[in-house]
Amino acid sequence: MAKKVSKNQRTDRGKNANNKKMAKILVAERKPNGQFAYKVKMVHLDNVQEELKAVQS
Repeated sequence: MAKKVSKNQRTDRGKNANNKKMAKILVAERKPNGQFAYKVKMVHLDNVQEELKAVQS
């Protein structure tokens, strides 16, 4: 007997998918009271260097 195929099953997970190349940038900043604050930003892989330069300046 064959298995029943679920209508909700996504069988083409790798097909026709736009693979987005993303990078997570985590920046630590020191607050005036000595604690650290962290900022998290998701950027496209092509724009990583530009974002890091913008954060450092």
